[in-house]
Amino acid sequence: MTTPTSRLLRLLSLLQTRRDWPGQVLAERLEISPRTVRRDVEHLRELGYRVTAVKGPDGGYRLDAGSELPPMLFDDEQAVALAVALQATSVSGIGIDEAAGRALATVRQVMPARLRRRIDSLDVTAVPATGAAPTPTVSPDVLVAVSTAIRQREVLAFDYAPDAADHPARRVEPHHVVTSSGRWHLVAWDLDKGAWRIFRLDRVQPRMPTGRRFTRREVPGGDVAEYAAARFKGSDQANAWPCVGEVTLALPVGDVAPFAGDGVVTDLGDGRCRLTAGSWSWVALAASLGRFDADIEDVAPAELAVAFGVLAERYSRAT
Repeated sequence: MTTPTSRLLRLLSLLQTRRDWPGQVLAERLEISPRTVRRDVEHLRELGYRVTAVKGPDGGYRLDAGSELPPMLFDDEQAVALAVALQATSVSGIGIDEAAGRALATVRQVMPARLRRRIDSLDVTAVPATGAAPTPTVSPDVLVAVSTAIRQREVLAFDYAPDAADHPARRVEPHHVVTSSGRWHLVAWDLDKGAWRIFRLDRVQPRMPTGRRFTRREVPGGDVAEYAAARFKGSDQANAWPCVGEVTLALPVGDVAPFAGDGVVTDLGDGRCRLTAGSWSWVALAASLGRFDADIEDVAPAELAVAFGVLAERYSRAT
């Protein structure tokens, strides 16, 4: 059975996840009566949270933004999520490590002893991916400036390194900020090129103020994450590698699977396996398959076999 305090935390957590909550739905989620929901809402209002009653056939409640910061209340899951997120900022690609540490210390001070013990037990050390290049750092000011232009739908002009000195400022309709493998990118409609582009945020230096307002376009396919993932794979169409091939490797499946990435590994027995993998080009795929340091057989399709031949000639000349 939950205590009134834990129930109040749960109610606040639910109100923060969506704009409107019908009173009956809240009662069912909290396993209490609608009358108890009304009483708990009044308690939140007394603590300074602006909970508005929503009129309509179902009735309900909405948590509005307040002019003053009421006491911060976190349930156990929120406290753990906050501690982990703040401790993992060193690989986020945003230069906020020191600020994140100060934020965690500040939040910890206002938490009850029980939650302080939970977050104190979490000691997270974020390590970059093995073999990954150093992650370029994006200035928080750049991230805020670009995100503000996106939210307000204003044309953004910026210098783009390393060609900023030789090219005029880029002019774009900023659409979305995406992050992948610790790198931050801006998805935007390039006004000068008349095409969708993805820019690395660590190379962007915004020029302020922003420009005119624009009507938001839809990215190809309508899904920003799918569109960006496809472009990162070198595909202009679906979120899939443009070059996919398969080979038989003279290695047991257990030696290949941990390093196959998004490839598919099938056990053939006798210490062999079949690997299906993709890449942005046939030569790049052939080179990635060579990293397993094993005999390769049954190459398909023919384009992949040709790529192995190209690499063989290059490596022969290198020796």
